Amino acid sequence: MSSADHNPGKAAHADCVIVAAEANTVIPLRGEPERMARRRFQNPKPFRRGEWWYLQYRKDEVGAGTPKRRKVWAKLAPASMTLYEVKKIAAEFLRPLNQGLVNIGSAINFGHYVQTTYIPLEMPLLSATTRDRYRGVLDSYLIPAFGTLSLRDLTPHTLQAYFSGMANWPLALASRDKIRDVLAGALRTATKYQLLVHNPMKEIQLPPGKKGKRTKPHISPEQFDELVNLIPEPYATMVYVAIFTGLRVSELIGLKWHNIGFDSIVIDERYCRGDWSESKSEASAATIGVDRHVIQRIHRLKLLTVEVQAGRAIRKYKIVKSSGPDDLVFQSVRDGRPMRDNNILTRFIKPAGRKLDLGFVNWRCLRTSRATWMIEAGANPKDVQGQMRHAHVQTTLDIYAQFVPESQRRASERTSQMAEGRITAARAAKIRPLGQAVN
Repeated sequence: MSSADHNPGKAAHADCVIVAAEANTVIPLRGEPERMARRRFQNPKPFRRGEWWYLQYRKDEVGAGTPKRRKVWAKLAPASMTLYEVKKIAAEFLRPLNQGLVNIGSAINFGHYVQTTYIPLEMPLLSATTRDRYRGVLDSYLIPAFGTLSLRDLTPHTLQAYFSGMANWPLALASRDKIRDVLAGALRTATKYQLLVHNPMKEIQLPPGKKGKRTKPHISPEQFDELVNLIPEPYATMVYVAIFTGLRVSELIGLKWHNIGFDSIVIDERYCRGDWSESKSEASAATIGVDRHVIQRIHRLKLLTVEVQAGRAIRKYKIVKSSGPDDLVFQSVRDGRPMRDNNILTRFIKPAGRKLDLGFVNWRCLRTSRATWMIEAGANPKDVQGQMRHAHVQTTLDIYAQFVPESQRRASERTSQMAEGRITAARAAKIRPLGQAVN
């Protein structure tokens, strides 16, 4: 009786063996690739053709959602090598496939995976603005570059070659970093759905930027005072609260009256362009201390009305239409709905900034200004981190690095004075007449 008769889970062939399910250490795939997940142990014999040894093996592919298996050739080694050495190379070449280190699902091309899995399953988990940014990166950069490649062809070598090629691109370093983040996130979810065994983006590096690290723009207290006086209500109070609390604009727009305390504000949700969600991170969901003048300015909104031109008529609206616990603090003037941050920025904040030659002013600038003021007032990094609710202190230190502490300035001045004194003494000694006594 042959060995195949003793092992019903293995059918012997010259170059291909069917392995029983118990031998497959990879967790079964879900969905379409599962129908082609009958793994085969391949052991083809290398053959010599001309000046090279070759290997013919079977490779799984998924094109337009249809699984296929086709024969491909691989060049192994020069013909001068012995068959024994070439067989060892062939075994090492086939090892990832035979040991399940290459999943069947990895034959799906990247573009098909993004359209059928990543976008419908993962995109809804992101905020609206993040979804828009990710779709832009996918459509403009990643799909054109990798859309036709199978997931398993996205090797570290292929990916590093792509990102190394960015050295000559006109893109800023922040944009390159965003492309890397989006691709890493997409391939990380491919491992989640067991289409890849590991994420090939883990060790990928970006070429250094051609420009040094840019200083994060901020405004001084004097500039802020001029700016806020050029902006009408309720937007002036929004700017006032933003710069004295460091709130992100989505958190500012999402504030409700139950979030406003006597001398504190609770941040527990955010709103951005039609999308309500929880805070950006665990660190962001916090209660922060706020000066009483900020709380008083917020409550002052309940007493104000604004006039809006409506054709030839002028209509008056209460800034706060209702102030129940679950009502918004900052309500759109006409109907009390949540505001849109980009409309406020382009219609009120940017025009006021341009009048003061502050063209860089935006919502992010206001948040950075808060951290900057705390640093200039002598606050330590941990206190700034707590106020800004940064998940990582390094984010806070990136802002800190823009400034030279006063103690460091004094030490630098003393060092310069010491060096200048010694240099002056040395020069005087050189021009002193010979034999002249030193007092």
